[in-house]
Parts: sequence; structure tokens; C-alpha cells
Amino acid sequence: MERGKAGESPSEYNRIAIETAQKIHAIRQSEGKRKPSFEPAREDHFPAFDRTGLGIILEYERMGNRPVSETLESEFQAQDYSLEHLGLTIGTVVRGIDLRTIDAAKAQLLRKLLLERKVIFFHEQNLDEDQQVALGRHFGELDAFPFGPPGENPYVLEIRHGRNSPGIENRWHTDVTWMERPSLGSIAQCIHAPPFGGDTLFSDSYACYLGLRAELQDAIEHLDGVHDYRVFLSQRAPGTMPDHLLKQIQEEIPFGVSHPLVRTHPETGRRALYLHGGFLRHNSLTDRRTGEVLDPKESRGLVRELLSQHARPEYTCRFRWGQGSIAFWDNRAAQHYAVSDYFPHKRVLRRVTVSGDRPFYRPIPEN
Repeated sequence: MERGKAGESPSEYNRIAIETAQKIHAIRQSEGKRKPSFEPAREDHFPAFDRTGLGIILEYERMGNRPVSETLESEFQAQDYSLEHLGLTIGTVVRGIDLRTIDAAKAQLLRKLLLERKVIFFHEQNLDEDQQVALGRHFGELDAFPFGPPGENPYVLEIRHGRNSPGIENRWHTDVTWMERPSLGSIAQCIHAPPFGGDTLFSDSYACYLGLRAELQDAIEHLDGVHDYRVFLSQRAPGTMPDHLLKQIQEEIPFGVSHPLVRTHPETGRRALYLHGGFLRHNSLTDRRTGEVLDPKESRGLVRELLSQHARPEYTCRFRWGQGSIAFWDNRAAQHYAVSDYFPHKRVLRRVTVSGDRPFYRPIPEN
């Protein structure tokens, strides 16, 4: 009989637990010598109420069970660029490249990596505003952001938070979903990093979709939701925008635009969850086939469940900013969360946004 640390006999509960574990071990040892008669379906390894582990496995399998394709890895090696992968399916740090001097060919190489890894990172770049704008234009036209503090360059948004300006980006989101044509991607550079904290998390929207229950995937594939930018109007700091200019924007930019909950990526053809907890009206879900508006309670419940997917650690990577660090994320395939844990210290980012196209959903063709 095994005894506890003090030499006393184990409790009745522990005695039963130990004996049961020994019996299970003996059974497994015996069965291990026999070839199993069948292999359980992969889905059977995961509880029906939580397929998170399955979602990340399915996405990694789609990637060829590699963090990047073999061909792309060889292309980076040929340029003497090294890759450090932060998550299984999302997030890669590129080292050895100077973003001030890239040409069209190198920009295309980075675009390939972005499509495979959803977000890519660089350290110690220290671009000035003009250089950051030039970098963004390698990947498309740029969008001006109407609600930020006024600056000399309309395509550059400064995101500054500190003692008197707490961050409002500490929620999972993808950028500017209130636009009819939301951004392809965002390129943010750290101008001032806090001594600790201030990280940004990124989540794989493909894996989030794959991890949903099959019946939930079916339930949301035909649903649209209305995105509204008025959250910015209610949270803008005093003096950010004159009232007369705000009124003009309200008159010229519609308050609501409809986007699918499941978005087909226009370049990869992959399907991803696409929603923003702050901009999406939680009671606005509509079946695009019939025009039927869902019951508000059902609509809000679906939105809450879908938003919770991105917070699963399995789907995420975490990036620690330093001065001159750059993150370039694909808003069509990833969401991000700016952690507000550095106050009263200051964090300053400078962002440019690459123009995108209107989100759409395309069903997978049946064989």
C-alpha cells in the first residue's frame, strides 16, 4: 500500500484512484500490443461543444503541415532573410530586410508571406512618414482615416495613448469594417514603446471559422450584419474633430453598411469569420437569401458566440513592440487586440491602411 508524505495510509478516495489508474494502465499496456481494429474519426477526438483544437489542426493541414510553403521558404532563404514563426498558423517575424529600400519584387515576396501567415512583423525599421506611406503603396492604394487627430499627411494615422488617453482598441476587431470597402491590410509602426506591456495579439480568422461546429457554420454562411462607425463618434476625444466637420461627415458617410459574417478571401479563396464587436450592430443579422431579419435575441447570441472564438489562445500569436517595430496584418484573414496594460506610460503607433474591396461570401462548390 502506498503512503502519503507523512507516512500515513492514503484516504479511501486516493486508494480507489490509485487502483483505478493501475488497472487503466494495465489495460492500455495490453491493448498497445494489439493492432487497433479502427481509427476514430478526427472529429471524435474533440468534444462537440469545443472544436478549438480541431480548428487549428484543420488550418495547419491546409497549410501543408508547415508554417510556410516550401517554395516560399526557399525564396526567403535565397534573399538571406530569416523567418521566426510566432504561432502555429499565424504570425512571422522577418529578419534581414530593410523596408526603406524594397522594390516591387521584394514587396511581392512579402505579400505571399502575408497571405500564408496573416500577419508579418519587422524590427528596428524606423521609417519616417513618407517612407511608411511609400511602403504601403507597394501593396495598393491607401485609405485616409477621417476620425483621427489632424496631421500633415491624410494617409497617416497616429495612435497615441497614455496617462490621459486610455486605449479603446482592447477588443477583438478587424479595421474599418464600417466602410463599404474595408481595408486589405494595415501597416503599423511603433514610434514610442512603453517600458513594459502594450503588446498586440492577433487571431487567425480562418482557423476560427474551421473550429466552429458544423451546424453553426451552416447557420451563419448566409447571414449579413450591419456595421456602423458611430462608436468612433461617441468615443472621440474632445477637440479631435470640430462639430461642423463631424456634421459634414455624418451627412456624407452612411451610418450602416452590410457585410457577411463569413467572408471569402478574394486572393486565397479561403473562408473566414468577419465581424467587429464595436462596429457590428449585434441585433442586425439578416438572411441575405430571404431578407428575413433574425430575432434580436438570437442575433445577439450568435454575435457573442462568434466574437468569443478569436479569444481562444490556440488561434493567436502575441507581438511585443519596440521602437521601429512594424506589424503588417491582413484584415481579411486576421483580427487583432491591443492590450491596454501599460498606463500611465505612453505608447505611440503610426499606421497606414491599404485599400481593400467589398466583402463577399462564395460557397464552396459541390463535387
